[in-house]
Amino acid sequence: MPAEDIAKLKIEKSEKIIKPNRRRKKPFVIAAVVLLLLTAGSLYFGGILVPAISIDVTTISQFYPSQSLSLLNASGYIVAQRKAAVASKVTGRLVALMVEEGSKIKQGDVIARMENIDVSAVRDQAAANLNTARATLEQTRADRDNAQKEYERYKQLVARDYVSRSDYEVVETRYRRAVEGVKASEAVVHAGEAALQNAEASLDYTLIRAPFDAVVLTKNADIGDIVTPIGAAANAKAAVVSIADMNSLQVEVDVSETSITTIRIGQPCDIQLDALPDTRFRGEVHAIVPTVDRSKATVLVKVRFLDKDRRMLPDMSAKVSFLPRKLAPEEIKPRLAAGRSALIDRNGSTFAYLLEGNRVRETPVRVGATFGDMVEILSGLKAGDRVVVNPPKGLKDGSRIKVAER
Repeated sequence: MPAEDIAKLKIEKSEKIIKPNRRRKKPFVIAAVVLLLLTAGSLYFGGILVPAISIDVTTISQFYPSQSLSLLNASGYIVAQRKAAVASKVTGRLVALMVEEGSKIKQGDVIARMENIDVSAVRDQAAANLNTARATLEQTRADRDNAQKEYERYKQLVARDYVSRSDYEVVETRYRRAVEGVKASEAVVHAGEAALQNAEASLDYTLIRAPFDAVVLTKNADIGDIVTPIGAAANAKAAVVSIADMNSLQVEVDVSETSITTIRIGQPCDIQLDALPDTRFRGEVHAIVPTVDRSKATVLVKVRFLDKDRRMLPDMSAKVSFLPRKLAPEEIKPRLAAGRSALIDRNGSTFAYLLEGNRVRETPVRVGATFGDMVEILSGLKAGDRVVVNPPKGLKDGSRIKVAER
């Protein structure tokens, strides 16, 4: 083949060959854009790309109707009105202790015993002396009875002049001496009885007894300690135990002198103990102490319990609500309640926005009575649920939220 013909053989780059490749790429680009738009739309309408709404929340809790009736609130402590530091009446060494902290004791029970060997010996001696005196008394009575018989016989004989007047007077003197001897012996017996009673009392002083029904609060002495009622000796114990009558527990609160006129004796109260937050106790004003504390400008008010609980202990902190009237039976029990601002009325129905993770769920609620700003919850929510307060605009079922920091 000639060289000129070979030079003419070449592949020409024309637009017809390039254009088909460009047409093939366009569908893939369009599909990617459409897929991206669909993904963005689903994320937006699914709430993922929507910014979280800031909200305030509150917790559903139990509510006592008395809270809405309170005229005045005050804080104080439980105090036993009858308590004692029990000590011995005599100085001695403690040899036995029958109680410990928390022991329940009855009036007259022996709490502890002091060393009493010497006192027991004195008591035994007094008892022996009394027995001797009683035996002497019986002997003098026998002598008196014998002298009386002889005296009566001589009295008749002298009247008939069978015996001389001098013999009669001797017999009469002996009888009168016998009578006086009996009186003396009786006096000795009385003295012996008194001495024995004194010795027994001294012995009883070594037994430390409970002055009333109570519970032991603290143990202040141990076996071997020297116990004295004065407590002046070095290392001596004055009190063995301290006790309190749990039936005399009352709440003592300080009330401002400017508010004391709103309180009266017998006024009903609602008592809450910090140690028992889920229980309320009925009470009433027992006494208003007629003294003002200058440093605090307060008056001490004593509130007694109408309901008792074995879990109550002295010095527990308490809060007292003074009420204008006694509570009805249905007002004593706690109720589930929420603030009015957490509930929404719509088309005759009530609902609340319940927090579930980082979203809210529109929850139907059935409500009951109203107590001030609180509304009773009959169904739909439970204690501990967190709901939105004053729901902002744009909040709806399923909205993503964040709790506002305070």
